[in-house]
Amino acid sequence: MNEQTRVLPRKKAGTFLPFIIALLLPPVATHAAESDPSASDLALQPAHLIVSPWKQHIPVTKRQGVAGIERTAKGRLWVVYGRDVESPRNFQVLRCSEDDGKTWSEVKLMILPREGTRAMSANVWIDPQDRLWVFWGQASGLQDGRFGIFAVVCDDPDAAELKWSAPRRLGDGILLNKPTVLTNGEWLLTSSVWKADNSIKVYSSTDQGKTFELRGTANIEEAKTRGPDEPMIVERKDSSLWMMVRCQGLAETISQDGGRTWTPVKRIAIPHCTSRFFLRRLQSGALLLVKHGPMTEKVKREKLTAFISDDDGKTWQGGLMLDERDDVTYPDGVQAADGTIHTVYDHQRTPLGDVLMSTFTEEDVRAGKSVTDKVRLQVLIDHLPEPQN
Repeated sequence: MNEQTRVLPRKKAGTFLPFIIALLLPPVATHAAESDPSASDLALQPAHLIVSPWKQHIPVTKRQGVAGIERTAKGRLWVVYGRDVESPRNFQVLRCSEDDGKTWSEVKLMILPREGTRAMSANVWIDPQDRLWVFWGQASGLQDGRFGIFAVVCDDPDAAELKWSAPRRLGDGILLNKPTVLTNGEWLLTSSVWKADNSIKVYSSTDQGKTFELRGTANIEEAKTRGPDEPMIVERKDSSLWMMVRCQGLAETISQDGGRTWTPVKRIAIPHCTSRFFLRRLQSGALLLVKHGPMTEKVKREKLTAFISDDDGKTWQGGLMLDERDDVTYPDGVQAADGTIHTVYDHQRTPLGDVLMSTFTEEDVRAGKSVTDKVRLQVLIDHLPEPQN
């Protein structure tokens, strides 16, 4: 991660596309089961990283969404989301805010896949060393039955001029959600090779991200219920690991040995549509769950609502409505040092392409209404332009 990209000065760019950094370096580290990328398989090679592209060089799209959010210690917010979502032209853009989401920068980084490949399902994460990781998945075409987790790292995400590591492939599958840091310092990443036996993969790092290895897998036995999975892990107070999974609703699997073995994935009683949810442990020790609708009712992709659990997911309380509208999907979130929770999600990926943020606190969720001055709902980050007649 000491290798840094070089930014082409604007005054020397001439008529060429500015600021293109096509990082073709091989991965710095892969898990033991992976082979090195080869020229014959473009999906194993990293996408192009384009730093601060001009607006006219960002491909036009009619569909965007699937966002992730992070916040640095100094308060800079980072958001990544996909454009041309759910197509073989899928690519990713990264933007930031210096004023807690009131205004947003132009695109700071564009992840543009190679011809015939897709750069999809991205997220951002600040690790325990305060480095910013940008993860995305790659596939040949829409789905290739293998996928791949790629990542780049910025050592100083608060810098005026960002420097990025060379991208590298960490393993198979799609990593849509943030890693989990265990109490022993180990990192766990979850990914999914969609609709396959042992589709859920758990990768681990014991050296702060220098290397990753496949630690274990989890299996959805009922094949017809398999899908993107979109798994998330929390470490419970008894040291077991609880993974929630998208599985025609919500499902779970448990590990008692640090993620090496997992119980068969089984659906749980919480009603939910087939869509992404968000689960994370808060600073207080409580769990936060953002899902569609109340705890006792299955609804469609509407009514994004936040809940709190004080007993590691056995019971839930509160219920702060973040967005009651139809077609609001794919929440992600982060908690700031002052306790403020920032969530991001999308609304009508087409034709609106709204990428939105909500902020609130644990107290607001418990009360089921706004009781602090931190609540801001449906804050617009980006949207698609109005169609031209």
